Amino acid sequence: MKHVFVFDPKAFYNQQWKMDNILDNIGQFFRTEDKPDFSIQFSRYRRNAILLIQEEADKAKPGDVVRIYAIGGEEILFDCLNGVAHFPDMQLAAVPYGTSNDFLKIFGKDKIDLFMDIPSLIQAKALPTDIIRWGVNYALNSCYIGMNSSMLKKVKDMKSSFNRGSFFIFSKTSAFFNNIFGVFDKQSAARNYKITIDDHDFSGHYSLIHIANGSYVAGKLSGAFSATPDDGLLDVALIKSSNPLRTLWSLRRYSSGKRPGNCIYTQAKKISIQTANPIWIQLDNEYIQDTNIDLSLVQSAVQFVAVNDLAYPMASIPSV
Repeated sequence: MKHVFVFDPKAFYNQQWKMDNILDNIGQFFRTEDKPDFSIQFSRYRRNAILLIQEEADKAKPGDVVRIYAIGGEEILFDCLNGVAHFPDMQLAAVPYGTSNDFLKIFGKDKIDLFMDIPSLIQAKALPTDIIRWGVNYALNSCYIGMNSSMLKKVKDMKSSFNRGSFFIFSKTSAFFNNIFGVFDKQSAARNYKITIDDHDFSGHYSLIHIANGSYVAGKLSGAFSATPDDGLLDVALIKSSNPLRTLWSLRRYSSGKRPGNCIYTQAKKISIQTANPIWIQLDNEYIQDTNIDLSLVQSAVQFVAVNDLAYPMASIPSV
């Protein structure tokens, strides 16, 4: 097996010592191996990791398994997923140095630090994992459309303008006011969508559409608490538009791991969504603006590395 460690240097801004420690751990492990086969790459810009993975695939011998380690936050994980998804003999591991690490939370919030242990990851097994496909893009965790995706895009844009402490305080304040103003904006909170889910019509006015392969979003357990990435299905939540107060209550309830009464919930393999004007779509941590979204499940498309023999659990169902 070839091991390829892909770093996102931006995830270690002002923390070069953390990256140096990881590099030391990699070197120490492979110094004990008889025939070490590894390489280290640095992703310098968005999507650069896809090209780096292509280069590693070209160098691999036919039939060799190549394990890609995405070291950083959700941006590098997204890029590495989109590189790995095209190759049947590749595996994907996440080394979490981001702020939310939503996909890994499905193993348990107390297990995330285990994925930082390089020797454990190198020796771990991989799990067949479903992914979401939209055209040439692939997502591991979820797709968010509607009021929340627009708000989260604004928060992400602000992040580069503040230091970590200021951003935390300002983002909480901004998110609160964006929610308040957003519920009164019909283009955001009551948009009309033409929706087909596995050939069934669900068209209507919605404030939020969530297509989930995992159960966490923005660091919290969502209303898609039963979504799991190895069941061959995507979980779909549609929150119907309502008056501003009920919309605010419904979104707050959904983002705290509950399902409000105006939520339609189903499972599917393919979803088609159309709307008249462009809207922000959050695909994992990637934001794309479009009017037509055709999503489908690609079953067991990726082998995802899980330390300590962890498996995908069925999410516990909280009281509603």
